[in-house]
Amino acid sequence: AWADDRLTVSWLGHATVLLNFHGTWLLTDPALERRIGIGRGVVKLGPRRLVQPALRPQELPELDAVLLSHAHMDHTDLGTLQRIPRKVHVVVQAGNADLVRRFRRVDEIAWGEATEVNGVRIESVEVRHWGARMVTDRHRGYGGYLLTRAGRTVLFAGDTAYTDTFARLRNRGRVDLAILPIGAYDPWIQSHASPEEAWRMFRAIGAEYVMPVHHSTFRLSREPTDEPIRRFLAAAGRERWRVVLTEVGETWSLRPGEASAVA
Repeated sequence: AWADDRLTVSWLGHATVLLNFHGTWLLTDPALERRIGIGRGVVKLGPRRLVQPALRPQELPELDAVLLSHAHMDHTDLGTLQRIPRKVHVVVQAGNADLVRRFRRVDEIAWGEATEVNGVRIESVEVRHWGARMVTDRHRGYGGYLLTRAGRTVLFAGDTAYTDTFARLRNRGRVDLAILPIGAYDPWIQSHASPEEAWRMFRAIGAEYVMPVHHSTFRLSREPTDEPIRRFLAAAGRERWRVVLTEVGETWSLRPGEASAVA
């Protein structure tokens, strides 16, 4: 399923997604340790994983790039990043390069700006969220990424509340896969979309398939752990076939001339 002639994605947990984009390996918002939060390893203070990651850092393939949507600790986990080779290209939103100084090549882009990694165009897109990691670093940017290669387009939204900005993407051509967050909305609805809002954003984008993330991995809010995915699938209704990868460790691929293949 991981051949280089297609797009293949796997959900490793939370907002961590492994992509083989026609031969270019990308990893989003890596958080693969037992806990997220302040500190390192056994002394880290913060939420503990409810389900093990599909891969540990040492089990990852040779990555071309890591994409960081924003500096929050469940998306930019310094412990995980420390275990990724320094040669890996890192793409961050504006104001976040200081967090990844150990890497040899870092591209910092703001909304509407783009870079390229091994043939994949990576564009920063606007979302509705916030970027501060601590109290005093409100300058940090945040955003999603629009990934394009070989006639395929993937949207990785990172973290976002409901926004109509994604609807603009509809005018730029088809999005094959939208990776959208669906959890942590109770009571944080001003910065995290509800499952129903995430479905509405997916339909506004006009994407072919949707991959729900940011659920069932850490307890970050009040809603029951299994509620986000249940509500999202209910919102999908008869179009549930458009929803891919609902469990950690699943893999899905889309290759030229094929509709889809789920493993």
